[in-house]
Amino acid sequence: MLRLFRSLVFKRSTSDKRTVLPPPDSDQEEERLALSAFATFDGAEFTRRTGYPIRTEEYFLQAVIHRSYLQLCPPGQVQSNERMEFLGDSILNLVVAEYLYATFPEAEEGQLSKVRSRLVSRTALGECARRLELVDFLLLSPSAHQSISDGSESILVDAVEAFVAAIYLDGGYGAARDFIHDHLLKAFTPSRMKRDDNYKSRLLEYSQGRGMGTPRYVTIDESGPDHNPVFTVEVQVGGVPAGKGTGGNKKTAEQQAALQALYSLQEQNSPSAS
Repeated sequence: MLRLFRSLVFKRSTSDKRTVLPPPDSDQEEERLALSAFATFDGAEFTRRTGYPIRTEEYFLQAVIHRSYLQLCPPGQVQSNERMEFLGDSILNLVVAEYLYATFPEAEEGQLSKVRSRLVSRTALGECARRLELVDFLLLSPSAHQSISDGSESILVDAVEAFVAAIYLDGGYGAARDFIHDHLLKAFTPSRMKRDDNYKSRLLEYSQGRGMGTPRYVTIDESGPDHNPVFTVEVQVGGVPAGKGTGGNKKTAEQQAALQALYSLQEQNSPSAS
């Protein structure tokens, strides 16, 4: 029966080699057996991509289980990675705050907060997840996997946070800090850290400075499952559609729409376009 169940489970594989938990040796035997029955993790491939040598794979088995996968498991047998996400989010914020405090000794608190929010944003964490192709390791429902293919970032962001937590639990704070430095912070040059990625603010300044009024954002579509919605937003400038954007929440979709509008309007108003 178990073999039949596992054959029905949707998972994108990273290689033919699979690793499961070693035999449990504590009073948590039942929980660990359930986890090893329904979750697999390619530890060797994860180490190859990230450079982190895994000690205890149980943490990583927990980190790969997205909540959408639970519908494919017997009720109450397996927990999702949401607790890992919670822990990883806190570690990310601490490591980034520590890094910024040391890197920019002259910056004021408000400046540091803005840069930190940029470094731990959905966009930054989504980029990190895509560089490492973390989706290959995740246990997801088919609809959740499709939402990633459609451009949703939320599951990828959650995955980065969960893996940060797994590394912290497995190797300690230093190991988690090194992972964040190597795969997130190094992607940001000092100039990129200081760049304003608030495209809504930039579009507002651009449009009002040219007498085009205040941009208006309209949600024109909402799709996807409840646990991972995808919003499509259109921004209108001067009453005319100027850009569209999609995202796992309205805020992200609005930022993407504003970015597209900025590109479009700047191109229309460039000297070469006249």
